[in-house]
Amino acid sequence: MQPIRMVDLHTQYERIKAEVDAAMARVLESTAFIKGPEVEQFEQELGAVVGAQVISCANGTDALQIAMMALGFQPGDEVILPVHTYVATAEVMALLRLKPVFVDVDPRSFNIDARQIEKAITPKTVAIVPVHLYGQCADMEPILAIAAKHHLQVIEDAAQALGATYTFSNGEKRQAGTMGTIGTTSFFPSKNLGCFGDGGALFTRDAALAERLRMIANHGQRIKYHHDIIGINSRLDTLQAAILRVKLKYLSGYIRSRLEVANYYDQHLDNGRVVVPHRSENSSHVFHQYTIRTERRDQLKKHLEKLQIPTMIYYPVPLHLQKAYRQPEYPEGCFPVTEELSRSVISLPIHTEMTSEQLAYICQAINTF
Repeated sequence: MQPIRMVDLHTQYERIKAEVDAAMARVLESTAFIKGPEVEQFEQELGAVVGAQVISCANGTDALQIAMMALGFQPGDEVILPVHTYVATAEVMALLRLKPVFVDVDPRSFNIDARQIEKAITPKTVAIVPVHLYGQCADMEPILAIAAKHHLQVIEDAAQALGATYTFSNGEKRQAGTMGTIGTTSFFPSKNLGCFGDGGALFTRDAALAERLRMIANHGQRIKYHHDIIGINSRLDTLQAAILRVKLKYLSGYIRSRLEVANYYDQHLDNGRVVVPHRSENSSHVFHQYTIRTERRDQLKKHLEKLQIPTMIYYPVPLHLQKAYRQPEYPEGCFPVTEELSRSVISLPIHTEMTSEQLAYICQAINTF
């Protein structure tokens, strides 16, 4: 049996090596390393997939910052986000001197609990940032209704859910990242659509906003050396765009492969011993992570390590208990669901190259433990 990895990027690369190498060679030959034609072509091709305008940038964290800059948030403005998420979601708010306002998550989906958002709104609230965690969309229909009622912006952090589809009560289907004012994503190598370095993008269906986002990502300029607004330097380089163009063709297949792994886990893990991921009724799941829950999480992790089965914990310390983000109004115990998740969640290996032999070995190791 091949060694088990959380993500097997090498084998994935080997399968598309000829295409990727040709794409990279094309860029090297052109020497158009910054803002080469591959960047615009990738934006157009991804836009056709998600149904929105795409503005590429250097990484997913920059995408969040660019979104908040474009919407004109001012120091002291409050932004609501789930407390169970990666630090980048709150980090950009701190950098812009905004105030992160934490909300607990749904115990089944691990996404922001829409039922708790409204009580967190104050006169200073300007936006809601739902994070589509682990691969499925937050419950966007009530979130959008709350935002409309209170005249708030919605920035979707879709870095873990590119390719997931949300279905509204009227039957309308929308891609993750295209339902709010702005969507953001990351092309970090381990993502479902990952490049060979850092990369990110923003989504919007508003043409004027798309132009503003593009300007901010490029030093605030529309025309070179004419800086109309304050911007930053955040560009997806041409080599990464060329690689992503190749991998975009395989995204639907990558998602199917991950679903096959998730289905195997669902069927073969002992549900009496672990809680397998909940699948939302109104969102598809692209399984960026396969995250189970168990009261004996730490012991299980050590057991699997001895058997050379890697695991990850996303996330062991909730945001409100991180030293950098502690606030007096958020003492330990105030977000019981998130705090329980931080003690009980563990993510299993899931990627496009997993074999049935590896999956059987992992499930047997968990069930016998």
